[in-house]
Amino acid sequence: MMGIEAKEVPHTALLARYVQRPGCYTDAFMCRVRGDISLARFVAAFYTTPLFRLERGVLRVLLARRSTDRQAHALGAGDADSFAVWWMEARTADQLLLCDLSGRTRSWFMVVPRDGATQLWFGSAVVPPGAGIGTPTALARSPQRSRVLALLLAPHRIYSRALLASAARRINAPG
Repeated sequence: MMGIEAKEVPHTALLARYVQRPGCYTDAFMCRVRGDISLARFVAAFYTTPLFRLERGVLRVLLARRSTDRQAHALGAGDADSFAVWWMEARTADQLLLCDLSGRTRSWFMVVPRDGATQLWFGSAVVPPGAGIGTPTALARSPQRSRVLALLLAPHRIYSRALLASAARRINAPG
């Protein structure tokens, strides 16, 4: 898949705050594309791919959360702080960290320009219910929750790679 690599979450990443928290799951994937790609372009490309439009349709039906390509572009550009079921938790010039409405998942984007190309990073965190920084977590202690999470991780990783590959194809497409 377009050279999508599973990576450790960089220590400088906005997502890094969840790496060491007990009971949290984190992942990160990276690929390279030609040119100097802005965070705005990456986020807009990610949320407007045909693959992600399917997820947007599911969210519209199941949660009555409508979202548009225009809203995806506004989020990417920093002109909006929410999109569909996500709100902005943190942002820098080259990173965006989103939290879903339940507070249980995070989506993270980062761009790193290098040698005429850009590394596109996408990652996730799954946070146990009621997990504040430094507090014990139910997920870390619950075998049932741990089994459910383990069953969902393989499909999640496949989907994350597919989403990143789809965004990279959109960015590399002529035009």
